[in-house]
Amino acid sequence: MTTTRIVVTGIGASSPIGGTAPESWSALLDGASGARTLEYDWVEQYQLPVTFAAQAVVRPDTVLERPMAKRLDPSSQFALVAAMEAWADAGAPDVDPERLGVDFATGIGGVWTLLDAWDTLREKGPRRVMPMTVPMLMPNAAAGNLSLHFGARAFARTVASACASSTESIVNAVEHLRSGLADVVIAGGTESAIHPITIASFASMQALSKRNDDPSTASRPASIDRDGFVMGEGAGVLILETEEHAKARGAKIYAAVVGGGVTADSYHITANDPEGAGAARAVRMALEMADATPDDVTHINAHATSTPVGDPNEYQALRSVFGDRVDEIPVSATKASTGHLLGGTGALEAIFTVLALRDRVAPPTINITEQDPAVPFRLSGEPVSLGDGDHLAISNSFGFGGHNAVAAFATV
Repeated sequence: MTTTRIVVTGIGASSPIGGTAPESWSALLDGASGARTLEYDWVEQYQLPVTFAAQAVVRPDTVLERPMAKRLDPSSQFALVAAMEAWADAGAPDVDPERLGVDFATGIGGVWTLLDAWDTLREKGPRRVMPMTVPMLMPNAAAGNLSLHFGARAFARTVASACASSTESIVNAVEHLRSGLADVVIAGGTESAIHPITIASFASMQALSKRNDDPSTASRPASIDRDGFVMGEGAGVLILETEEHAKARGAKIYAAVVGGGVTADSYHITANDPEGAGAARAVRMALEMADATPDDVTHINAHATSTPVGDPNEYQALRSVFGDRVDEIPVSATKASTGHLLGGTGALEAIFTVLALRDRVAPPTINITEQDPAVPFRLSGEPVSLGDGDHLAISNSFGFGGHNAVAAFATV
């Protein structure tokens, strides 16, 4: 592998707090919350124990042309909307199709398509099941459709590593670019799984907050009274390029992706390793690739889902890397505002990390009533200035299955 520098030249997002990346960033800095009561008949029909989620502000089928939207599961719709924004933001790079790749991710994939097709089969029989069902539900549908839309022929790869998925795809994209497989990569992740079965399933695991009477403050990372995460949806996309390619075409550059680490806990299918060994190794790998030390890190976007067990485990993992200094680094737990986008969350938080570096500001963490002494991150309910000069930040993602993925970004 070469040491080619990889840079971010375009960003796009559809999130619970904004229909675009700039709108999402502005809302995040303002302390917005995307969690709202669900207004669907099925909430009462199935007597769901959790009646709220963080739905995307803008429905993707209102942005895409109707014929296109009808051929895509909502997860792929979100992916395409965010990718179109990112591609335009990057100046629509003029790149040889065989040098353009897609590294994309989802945690669950086309759950709406799958379960709608099951309902159709039971109620109307097999002849009424749509021929497009499989191409819409398959986990690689988003990557495939992005490849088709943008003419990407280098590769179209899919990662499905639960909540670590899209951070892992970003790390993969860096490796693919540095190894010379492409000049430009469309990277990111998507999820649209606010569905009765997923809500019921996560609630059954005691993973979701049940603050039905106060959705907007339900996601409380590091707060002593946190009781679970808030389901979110949407997509985040980054256009990544070799620095040489970006400069040759005069592209604007947001930040550099300087490192990445991917590990596995091999501990439990849903629980984090309580000692955080795998997560810590992923952080160290990211810093090693970045040719940096823990002392160089000036900002952290924590995974921080607002679960009773997950938040202190992440703190312990980072403490094993940074020592006492972990309590001094400005940390943002942005799921307090956006909820948890599952396979799309890492890409959205990577975008927030990139913009934090651009603007030299750590976004706020809302909803902390009293910070848990077991999670003494340096969090703030207001934006925190990072100061002038160069900065290095990491963004963490950890998923069911014991997946750990960390991406490191630097100012340019």
